[in-house]
Amino acid sequence: MPLVALTSILDDPHASAGVPFGVTLLFAALLVAMVACLALEEKLHAKKSVIVGVFAIATLLLGAVFELLPFGSVIVGGHEVDLPVYIPAIDWNVIAIILGSSLFVDVTSRSGLFTWIAIRLTRASRGDPLRLLVFYGLMTVVFSAVLNNVTAMIIVGSLTGVSLKRLERGELLLGFLIIEGLLTNVGGLLTLISSVPNIIVGTTAGISFARFLAVAGPYVVVATAVTIWLGARLFGVESLRSAAAREEAARLVEGFDATDGIESRAFFWFGAVMLVAFIGVIATASILPWIRDLGMGYVALTFGTVMLVRFKAVADKFYRAIDWDLLGFFAALFVVINVMEHALVLELIGAGLARVIALGETVGAGLIVVVGAAASSVTDNIPLAAMLAKILAATPEVGSDPDSPFWWAVVFGANLGGNLTPVGSASTLVAVTIIHKYELKLSFLDFVRRAAPFAALQILIAVAYVVTVV
Repeated sequence: MPLVALTSILDDPHASAGVPFGVTLLFAALLVAMVACLALEEKLHAKKSVIVGVFAIATLLLGAVFELLPFGSVIVGGHEVDLPVYIPAIDWNVIAIILGSSLFVDVTSRSGLFTWIAIRLTRASRGDPLRLLVFYGLMTVVFSAVLNNVTAMIIVGSLTGVSLKRLERGELLLGFLIIEGLLTNVGGLLTLISSVPNIIVGTTAGISFARFLAVAGPYVVVATAVTIWLGARLFGVESLRSAAAREEAARLVEGFDATDGIESRAFFWFGAVMLVAFIGVIATASILPWIRDLGMGYVALTFGTVMLVRFKAVADKFYRAIDWDLLGFFAALFVVINVMEHALVLELIGAGLARVIALGETVGAGLIVVVGAAASSVTDNIPLAAMLAKILAATPEVGSDPDSPFWWAVVFGANLGGNLTPVGSASTLVAVTIIHKYELKLSFLDFVRRAAPFAALQILIAVAYVVTVV
């Protein structure tokens, strides 16, 4: 939709043909209610999939009542197919990427590969606290980029507790865990598959894996270095000064055995080879013959299935470990957003976004980073990314240009907002859970106070990067 047309909706909402403005406002109120319920997820004692599923049912029914939905056959592969209206509404490529990647990571982790890497880095640090912080920080970023934020935080956070306890440096544990939690969201920016907002925005904008890495990589390097440097200063993490202290620390970490989690060396090396192959194929999926037509969802499902062959007799236990709540949440969310599109709610939001875009790539993109971060700090960043991606795709000035800074403004804002509060992302929530497990005191406000300098600096750098470099 042209920028002028989007703006005219805000000036004269009734100008949009077919849908009364009152109906649009009704559905907008439902969207606001859904976002509010997601923000209060813990207080409602309800899973995301249930919350959004209820709203999907309600919006579909109201969409039928107000005759907003396109019932009838759809064209699939050149053939007319009769499908329920909510089936084409779901982006199945995104679902396939998440499902396949989750299976692949879960099975590969059983090889002991990720634990082996973590322990090798611990031994390489020789027990020096500052070097350990640097190594664990880099490991958190890489694991968040290759695996997912939550898995990275669980692996690194658990090893951090064990390592610092063995080194008798328990007073540094709080600082280490907070820094690692913040770095999971920085690492989540690195690749197209590092986080769900990346997948949604990247696939909608048509950004390739290699292009995503090339654009996000420099920012991640700078933000990681700044976060570790600031963390060392604020939490008093310093190198050991005396030779005796260094020798004692080195002796203590020598007790870590990197082979403890490896049950089969053959599977360990198979997992390592498959991990490299997975990253390589995902990175080149947009240019590989046949694969480019099948998409990254096919690649993820293929590698997940190949890894399951190792546990073919007990594959069902991996199916039980899949985050079905996340997949159900996604499916229902796509349905809700599709109904909102037919109710012209996205056009209404897009009209306001159009005025931000009209401010130009400097002011407009910078504003989206800040507003996106603020919004994703108090509620789930996935609906935010999904809605903004859908709206930007309908704006010719942005949708036709995968290199537009507005796409990247959404990516940076949605990811970095998770560092403003402990509920802003699942990985920071896991970090707080590990902190409480070790009986360290950290309230909601304490986290915000300690994380604020890091988040502010990361967002400031992101704004400067988006408006000057991207």
